[in-house]
Amino acid sequence: MTDSISDYLTRVRNAIKARHRLVEIPASNLKKEITRILHEKGYILNYKVEEKPNHQGIIKIALKYNMPSRLPAIKKIDRVSRPGLRKYVPSDQLPRVLNGLGVAILSTSKGVMTDKEARTQKVGGEVICYVY
Repeated sequence: MTDSISDYLTRVRNAIKARHRLVEIPASNLKKEITRILHEKGYILNYKVEEKPNHQGIIKIALKYNMPSRLPAIKKIDRVSRPGLRKYVPSDQLPRVLNGLGVAILSTSKGVMTDKEARTQKVGGEVICYVY
């Protein structure tokens, strides 16, 4: 596998389409940060990182649904920057997802953050994905 972030997003997308409550994903530091942002912004219910000695570890994500309608909190999750086509943006050209209703997750020199946080800190970086 060449793109572990695409695998992460595809596992979440497939779990939502299958109406699963829990999804398990192999852990990495970037995936942990993306999961933390999704939890902070209210797109997932909860998450747990299981570290194993001499192993990669697993991120367990509890997906969030609206109880009466059973609609998922994540409507769409799209990969933007790919290994063959990186998408870097300066601080003055940061994307707005659904006119501010969605979130763009960026990898910057100051860590992984949302487009709103990057705008306030005036840093640019690589756009990882759009979530709405």
